[in-house]
Amino acid sequence: MQLGADSGGTFTDLVGADGWFLKIPSTPADPGAAVRDGIDQFGAVVEVLAHGTTVATNALLERRGAAVTLVTNQGLTDLLEVARQSRPSLYDPWVDRPRPLVPRGRRIGVSGRLDALGRELEPVDDELPQLPDGTESVAVCLLHADLEPRHERMVADRLRARGHDVSVSHEIAPEFREFERTVTTVVNAYLRPVCTPYLLGLGAAAPAVRVMSSAGGLLDVGTAADLPAALLLSGPAGGVRAAADVASACGWPDAIGVDMGGTSTDVGLVLGGEPAPAAVREVAGFPIRLPSLDVHTIGAGGGSIATIDAGGALQVGPASAGADPGPVGYGRGGTRPTVTDANLCLGRIPVGTTFPGVGRLDEQAAAASFEREGIDPAGVVDVVNANMEAALRTVSVERGIDPAQLALVAFGGAGPLHACELADAIGSPAVIVPGAAGVLSAVGLLISPMRRELVRSWNPSLGRSEGALGAARDDLAAAARRQLAEGASLDPESIDVESTVDVRYTGQSHELRVAEPGDFPRLHQRVNGYRLDDHELEVTALRCAAVAASGVSIEDVLGAVAPFDAVTGPAVVARQDCTVWVPDGWAGRPGPLGSLVLERT
Repeated sequence: MQLGADSGGTFTDLVGADGWFLKIPSTPADPGAAVRDGIDQFGAVVEVLAHGTTVATNALLERRGAAVTLVTNQGLTDLLEVARQSRPSLYDPWVDRPRPLVPRGRRIGVSGRLDALGRELEPVDDELPQLPDGTESVAVCLLHADLEPRHERMVADRLRARGHDVSVSHEIAPEFREFERTVTTVVNAYLRPVCTPYLLGLGAAAPAVRVMSSAGGLLDVGTAADLPAALLLSGPAGGVRAAADVASACGWPDAIGVDMGGTSTDVGLVLGGEPAPAAVREVAGFPIRLPSLDVHTIGAGGGSIATIDAGGALQVGPASAGADPGPVGYGRGGTRPTVTDANLCLGRIPVGTTFPGVGRLDEQAAAASFEREGIDPAGVVDVVNANMEAALRTVSVERGIDPAQLALVAFGGAGPLHACELADAIGSPAVIVPGAAGVLSAVGLLISPMRRELVRSWNPSLGRSEGALGAARDDLAAAARRQLAEGASLDPESIDVESTVDVRYTGQSHELRVAEPGDFPRLHQRVNGYRLDDHELEVTALRCAAVAASGVSIEDVLGAVAPFDAVTGPAVVARQDCTVWVPDGWAGRPGPLGSLVLERT
């Protein structure tokens, strides 16, 4: 039996391949405890556990990582602060970049230098300096190691021989752009001591444990423990994967997934039935140069706390009541009003509703909290909707895509409560509430493929002939297939390989990802509005993803879900896993896979 387990900030969701599902309160002090408890309640032997986790994300957001020492070239120790010329907020003179994860006293410069083609200019010294006391993890990132890793390998081998836990850039993110590569390697080193024991501790939960990566594919638990920087969008990626399948089944291959849980809202773009990828994702202000889906996360969830700021304005989030104590209506000690409390007071969550592991909600306590704080519950809903509307525009309008051509797929425990109002705000023509919407991210974990993606910078010294490029792509594809087969104990013949290249016009500062270099001008025309047929093309990186299907389809999981009944707004539809608010002017009909398709009347 296969089981998907998604650990969120408020609830942990578990879904079996036969459609069985469970929501239980998360255990922030030990996220694995809720997973193990859910497996016990499952009542069957779990052979494959597909896991989505927020541990890496929360550790980075809350600055709970390791004491990292950065080893780089002499003269590059301040790269983390030099960064890029771009400002986080262009017109705010007081804005600060995130404080570097490695303080200056823990940055060490070593000898050795390569040129821009990977040729040695200066060798690495035989002796490395001693690392600062208290070093828990080491990040090694040397200039141009994406083209030629031998200097990095020498340094890393010597540090590992001393017993240090080492993250090295050519193993983590072997792509050009020194700042992003260094930051990604540092983040990985920062997270390893936090994530590795937790992930390896899940190994006893099932014979095969797989962990969702930010790229929307599952990694074997050993690879995930070595590469926690690849897990920063672990949970949201599973939700977008399932949302894409549901939207396509309902006739909407282009859509936006809206996953509103207890702590945050994740929105992800779907084009042509597939989640859209992103070359670089920024998490907690740090650019992470690892494969990722284009998911945008904001601090807007059912547990987001409503306050009046110093200027007298209503603010909702990003602080959250989380799982403990939770919203006031949970009756577990919460005193500050939240979005869930607002929906309860407005009747959008019916009186007498019970939540899994919480019991009957206390609408009187929720109402008293708003009265005590002098806050209007309707205003809380308006503010959180405005925050989510901005996130929706980030992944649609700011990408040059008209939201009037996109359906909204609303899931998570709170997503269907707000989806119709969000669709009105951005002009989306339809809202799809999937079957088992409240646990859809766990469904996505079950149906997602095993995936191992490798990337290599293309060295200009190797030339631009199709033969040289093809041979390099074949070598990279073979390495990706081999690593996936060995890590997940799979038959190599069952693995497919997807190959792409990053291409730009010579002299450009950004690239586009295409299947073949000849596809670039047409894509450039669509994305940027013009093409330059007389300009030379330049390949900057090769990418190969080895993929093995999970063997579980979304039809398998959602086929047994009780279908929705037709509904005309205003109405509330209460389900075991979520609540749907259908405003006046909207009506819903049963759709494929147990979904509810809502459209304007």
